[in-house]
Amino acid sequence: MSSAALLPAIPQHAEPDWAAVGRLPIAGSDEPLVPVSLAPPPLKAYPAYARLGIPGAVNDCHVRETVYRRLLAVARALPDGLTLLVLDGWRPWRVQQYLFETLQDILHEHHPELPPGELDARTREFVAEPSRAPDRPSPHLTGGAVDVTLCDADGLPLDMGTLFDEAVPASHTAALEALATPDERQRRARDNRRRLYHTMRAEGFTNLPSEWWHFDLGDQLWAHYGDHGVAHYGPAELDTIEHRWRRQL
Repeated sequence: MSSAALLPAIPQHAEPDWAAVGRLPIAGSDEPLVPVSLAPPPLKAYPAYARLGIPGAVNDCHVRETVYRRLLAVARALPDGLTLLVLDGWRPWRVQQYLFETLQDILHEHHPELPPGELDARTREFVAEPSRAPDRPSPHLTGGAVDVTLCDADGLPLDMGTLFDEAVPASHTAALEALATPDERQRRARDNRRRLYHTMRAEGFTNLPSEWWHFDLGDQLWAHYGDHGVAHYGPAELDTIEHRWRRQL
């Protein structure tokens, strides 16, 4: 039996009440965004959206400095041979809008009978509504949200039961815990999810229940699921040369 199989089952959590999440206050932080590509092994980045050619995606995974250090701690806590792979971190608003509208269009195409409110809810199950508002930014716009998975000693992603960003019920973090008689592959994927979930939680991250890959630290979702009351991170921007010159002048 693998050591991951001995980890507790992933608990079931309700989907976020986005209205309540958006009402949580944000203290604000001047922590910079840090590129994960700076990190030593066993932490590495693979900017999935840039590789997929998504318009506006950046060619690195940027996160707040505290998130960066916690991700390194997660990676170093993994068993030998495993790597923590970051697929996305800070996400420009343009990318968030593209993902939301694309998934919504596909859902509408396949389920034209859905009323607008239910269509929005189905879309928000896997993509947060785009928002640059200072008091309720999209999680990935803060640099506190991160999408991650585990890799083996050869650098290949472990089987998690579904692919990253696969918009199906089986992508819910605890979905595999509900299987009464899982087969060998399902047990292995369940155990991989447990390993990722509990190692991330041990470093203070919270998880979005509908996505096994999505974790938060310091943003409003983290405050919501961690009962912190106050978030640290509001909207963030990359430190471009244009921004530097504007500040200096």
